[in-house]
Amino acid sequence: MNEELDPILIQVTIPLPIGMVHGAFTDPGRLSHWLSDAADVSAEVGGRFRLQWKGEPSFESSGTVTVLTPGQDIGFTWFAPPEFGGLMNGPPPKTSVYVRLQESPEGIDVTLEHSGWGSGSAWEDARSWHFQFWDAHLQRLKEYLLKEAYG
Repeated sequence: MNEELDPILIQVTIPLPIGMVHGAFTDPGRLSHWLSDAADVSAEVGGRFRLQWKGEPSFESSGTVTVLTPGQDIGFTWFAPPEFGGLMNGPPPKTSVYVRLQESPEGIDVTLEHSGWGSGSAWEDARSWHFQFWDAHLQRLKEYLLKEAYG
């Protein structure tokens, strides 16, 4: 039997207070500045974590918050863009995202883990696309928060 692919693990360090960084994952108005075009989040376990993109590809991830500890972490189920929807979107959704925040000498280490990948070339393609997606968006998060903090 084929083994699942390793989770995506990406880390970025942001030299700002932990509350400001955590809020960028739970406040719909802030999420729409760095991650999606629109967001609808109910920041509680079992709450909505709905993100919409209007560009190419246009898609919606209608996830659910699975973990939430203020100032520490957030987890949510993930729905992929149409290109990977048949593979990943279930029901139930096959992958999930977990973000952990930890203080470090340089600021807040943001570690994103996207897990639940299957095996085979279609899953490899989906994982590669998502790695690039998350890597780019975590850089956008850092740029957005630094601009928000310092102008």
